[in-house]
Amino acid sequence: MKKYPITIFFPCYNEEHNIERVTNEALSVAKNISDDYEIIIINDGSKDRTQELAERMASEHRHVKAIHHEVNKGYGAALQTGFKNASKELVFYTDGDGQFKIEEITKLLPLIEKYDIVSGYRIRRQDPFIRKVNAFMWGTLVNMLFKLRVSDVDSAFKLYKRKIFDEITLTSQGALIDTEVLAKAKAKGYSITEVGVNHYPRVAGVQTGAKLSVIIKAFKELFKLRSSFS
Repeated sequence: MKKYPITIFFPCYNEEHNIERVTNEALSVAKNISDDYEIIIINDGSKDRTQELAERMASEHRHVKAIHHEVNKGYGAALQTGFKNASKELVFYTDGDGQFKIEEITKLLPLIEKYDIVSGYRIRRQDPFIRKVNAFMWGTLVNMLFKLRVSDVDSAFKLYKRKIFDEITLTSQGALIDTEVLAKAKAKGYSITEVGVNHYPRVAGVQTGAKLSVIIKAFKELFKLRSSFS
């Protein structure tokens, strides 16, 4: 398997119980798949010890960098920070909650030779039933609106060619961010494919993506994005 220069980053919000484990996993995997890599922790205004632990990991490992938002700006804003600060040829992101095994990036890497974006769709998604139903309806809607063919739009396990982010401008501050990237990349002619990856239960911390405020914000951003394509 070809070794690419790669940035691995993950957004974190109140992930003090997961951040060290996920960072160490990212370091272990990166050493095996690349000779030129960086790990970026995006702390999105956490109120627990996430910032402290991220700084410690950065001080102990030269390949790790920590970036902090002073206040919680939202999931989309955290991903935007990661994309903007990624310096390597490939960019991979996952969430800081540890619900994916970063080692499964090896399923995505061979496909990046042919495609510009490789998205990992969740096999046996380990989320509450209502969240899975909401995700299915949301995915159906955005696929229809933007003529996408992505079965798991919001999966937090994606690999991109970094050059994409030199050509698209992102505005989403919330949960629409994955849809915005895919829709704008497709409009620019970039290719997208998917491959199955395992999904695991959260072992610590609290999910925030299903909050009503998050959902309402996503729909507001969705209609704004759709109008920009008209």
